[in-house]
Amino acid sequence: MIAVDTNVLVRYVTNDDPAQAARAVKLLAGPETVFLPHTVLLEMEWVLRAVYDLDRAPILTAFRQVLGLASTRVDQPRLVAHALERYERGFDFADALHLALTDCAAPFFTFDRRFVRIAAGEGLAVELL
Repeated sequence: MIAVDTNVLVRYVTNDDPAQAARAVKLLAGPETVFLPHTVLLEMEWVLRAVYDLDRAPILTAFRQVLGLASTRVDQPRLVAHALERYERGFDFADALHLALTDCAAPFFTFDRRFVRIAAGEGLAVELL
């Protein structure tokens, strides 16, 4: 099993550097299993949103494309899927991932009022500190 950095995934989904994108495609289509750490997924969303100015829908498409590859693996795939479902419903991706990965603890405290409001709409134990 190998692992890749965020920039490999970004080249793969954006093709903004054709030479690097071709190498990323070849690696991701290769025989090796590619492990994607949660931190790489978190950074991928941030880069696509903040640097490439993409909206939620194309970012979700990028995630589905990368996570749907036969070669890719993530730790706790059901939790990652749950985070993506919440992201699709309006959660910030980082907040959704934090919640998914801390489902064994409640409540989740934050200073983010928007996060509290969205979580309350789903009956989640997110409280304002």
